[in-house]
Amino acid sequence: MNPPVRLSIGASGSRASIALFHPKGNIVTAGMIASLRDALDEAARQPRLKLLTIEGDGPDFSFGASIPEHAPGAIERVLPDAHALIGALLAFPAPTAALVRGRCLGGGFEIALACDFIFAEASATFGLPEIALGVFPPAACALLPSRIGLARATRAILTGAATPAEEWRQAGLVTLIAPDGELSAGVDGWFAAHLDGRSAEALRHAVTATRWALRREVAAVLPQLERLYLDVLMKTADAREGIAAFLDRRAPEWTDR
Repeated sequence: MNPPVRLSIGASGSRASIALFHPKGNIVTAGMIASLRDALDEAARQPRLKLLTIEGDGPDFSFGASIPEHAPGAIERVLPDAHALIGALLAFPAPTAALVRGRCLGGGFEIALACDFIFAEASATFGLPEIALGVFPPAACALLPSRIGLARATRAILTGAATPAEEWRQAGLVTLIAPDGELSAGVDGWFAAHLDGRSAEALRHAVTATRWALRREVAAVLPQLERLYLDVLMKTADAREGIAAFLDRRAPEWTDR
């Protein structure tokens, strides 16, 4: 079976790529989170690195987090590890970019939000469907308002609607949209024009500086959202019902409690 994460480092050391793999939709499992942390640690040791990209294997970036691992009894372990991954991405010592093809949902979208740039194919869609399960996405709640503003973030989180890449480009979140099948070439061209001629050391300090306020905000807010999720939300009947209904492949029966 393929490993959940594959790290590739270019011959010059200026580019590195992480590919996410899960047989169906690159689901973000606990195993993938652990492997991603290891890949980030290895890539961070490349002194000439100017861009780390993360992409999904196959037609989609990621369908999101593993729902069975978000059931009571498992989520208490998985959610802190997922949030530690977000922190590691925000602390990574080189520019980062998510390369999005197909669907980028839920926990997969949160990984992309923790990257400096998002590059997408024209047909890509992004969404936070957690509300349909009776829960909310803590990392997106911490990251998205700072990245696109509170009004747009609120709409995305409360409606759970999947929206096309162009809408996110207009919101300032997606940097580049390429025709389907041409994303890699588009990113290569963007890298050559904007980062390849720069000093890796200068880029290292620049990303630290540009992320400073966002990291401070996430460090202050995300632990509180994690506690709200684990200590309050997961004790409600509707949160338990939403997860159970998904696993049972039936419509949830909300009690509004």
